[in-house]
Amino acid sequence: MNFQVTVLKILVSYPDGFAIMADLKRDMAILATSGRDWAERTKRLAARVPALDIFSQGLVERLNGGWRITEKGRAVLELMEARPAEIGTQNAAPGAEPSASAPLASPLLAARRSGRSRRLQRRRAARERGRAKAC
Repeated sequence: MNFQVTVLKILVSYPDGFAIMADLKRDMAILATSGRDWAERTKRLAARVPALDIFSQGLVERLNGGWRITEKGRAVLELMEARPAEIGTQNAAPGAEPSASAPLASPLLAARRSGRSRRLQRRRAARERGRAKAC
């Protein structure tokens, strides 16, 4: 499992990109024990940015007992997660005309990301309600 990619993935899943250390540790433990799929996925993503260093590159900042992903961190993570076809259209040769589907790529990615974000927010809210009931 690639620690730095995992941190980026966890932080981006939080509504404001900020998580306290206890939440980060819990989420890391869950992902670390989730099986080989997660480890292989993070290795694939890390291979796209070999010199990844989330703190020295300003991708994550330390705040108030936790960490927050920066806009630059979100952009790097999006680059790592882009499919090869999407990367090809973004790096088209100069002078080549953009394809008709190129403008749709980012709104589609944004819609997919926002749906995932809403699901994660609902899960966190349910988890918090469960904790409140247990007390």
